[in-house]
Amino acid sequence: MSDQLVADKLAIRETVENWVLWRDAGDWERFATVWHAEGWMTATWFQGPARRFIEVSREGFNTGVNILHRLSGFTCDVVGRRAISQVKMTIDQRAPVDGVLADVVCTGRFYDFFEKRDGRWGIVRRQPIYEKDRLDLVDPSATLVLDAERLARFPEGYRHLGYLQSKNGFTVKDGLPGLRGPAVEKLYAEGKAWLAGSERPGEPL
Repeated sequence: MSDQLVADKLAIRETVENWVLWRDAGDWERFATVWHAEGWMTATWFQGPARRFIEVSREGFNTGVNILHRLSGFTCDVVGRRAISQVKMTIDQRAPVDGVLADVVCTGRFYDFFEKRDGRWGIVRRQPIYEKDRLDLVDPSATLVLDAERLARFPEGYRHLGYLQSKNGFTVKDGLPGLRGPAVEKLYAEGKAWLAGSERPGEPL
């Protein structure tokens, strides 16, 4: 592996880690630097330009919305000035559900379309892949009965996350990529096309 490739992968990994640290800490000025100007963010509760994602994340942070992230394994494919990075991630959200405080833990990956411009790697598109989740009560002595019909509305990979978010007023998008299926296969194909020089980073959801 060449020194330049090592340096590129390290820079991309640092950008991925900065995304989580700066967003969860509410460091919005630095958080804005991980994106390119036209960057696009997709989440269960938001789909749109990165600049708008920063605004609504700030609003939520200031009103007490509790969404945190953890990262682990990382891989990255670099071709010239473009890259696709994947990192294992966990989304932790705490919020009341029918008056009972709950934690949802959702495990998946951040699948990122990167480009290097003027010597800086930045995110052009971030698409999470939602693999599995669970809901735990903060007080283990509390009881909560979930609405089976509402729960079944959401895909398996973010079923409980969607449930909690919808109970708290979020509009949750259906059909996001999971561990298997057409949505994630389409995403992988878009990633390959990006590395091969496609004009756009797929069709952002």
